[in-house]
Amino acid sequence: MLERHVLDSTPGVRWADVAGLGEAKQVLDETVVLPLMMPEYFQGIRRLWKTVLMFGPPGTGKTLLAKAVATECGTTFFNVSPATLASKRCDEGERVVVRCLFNLARAYAPSTIFIDEIDSLCTSRGASGEHESSRRVKSELLVQIDGINNSSTTEDGQPKHVAILAATNTPWDIDEELRWRLEKHIYIPLPDFQSRKELIKINLRNVQIAADVKIDEVAWRTDGYSAHDLTNVCRDASMEGLRRKIAGKTRDEIKNMAKDEIEKEPVTMRDFAEALGNVQKSVSPADIEKHNKWMAEFGSA
Repeated sequence: MLERHVLDSTPGVRWADVAGLGEAKQVLDETVVLPLMMPEYFQGIRRLWKTVLMFGPPGTGKTLLAKAVATECGTTFFNVSPATLASKRCDEGERVVVRCLFNLARAYAPSTIFIDEIDSLCTSRGASGEHESSRRVKSELLVQIDGINNSSTTEDGQPKHVAILAATNTPWDIDEELRWRLEKHIYIPLPDFQSRKELIKINLRNVQIAADVKIDEVAWRTDGYSAHDLTNVCRDASMEGLRRKIAGKTRDEIKNMAKDEIEKEPVTMRDFAEALGNVQKSVSPADIEKHNKWMAEFGSA
């Protein structure tokens, strides 16, 4: 059951699919990808980092980065949500599920375990609302991470590479013991101007664009938008042509419209103006300030 829910053998995301975030890509490349490509070099003090925390505002591309890491280094990808690990089928069920996850990862090694919203699994000790099930998950997760760090081996003596990537929008809520075990802390910020330009191009690469579209202007006007916000802007803009085509038509008329009649409608600058009025930024300056403060205190990249 667990294998069916978390195993993703073909995440299919490359570095080129992730706009910007050059610094984060480089750190992840050195942390996870290169050690698997050049194992003879990454020995002793240069041994690979096996546990990485990606933190930052929501919608900045943490999940996409995790999938890209798994694709670039050719590992089996386990995409884990808190709900998957919070089993309530029996007493101590959470421990069994966590243990099973790590056993699966070892069996499929080299593999990458990606745990999203890890803060909801491992809140700070004594936090209000912490339940016994949460404490059991946290306890077993710490034990299993320690086991991964001790590096089990294959029958021919080669190390079984299992990397753990975790993501959170609220790193200050994570239990300090878990924070200590997550060796690398990588800040995934809001996209800068150049990253926003790249993201617009990626989102619209399969869409016809009118000659009046000024990508630089759209990127400038979306300062403070997350990658997810900007993707929604592009999605909304790409729908404007269809909205104009079907305005005032009946259901039957819409159903009988020729496909190429719709597809020939390019995305215009007017469409982007409409979309920018519909889609607002979702991350507040106060949230950014909290992430910058945590980065200054606990960040490592």
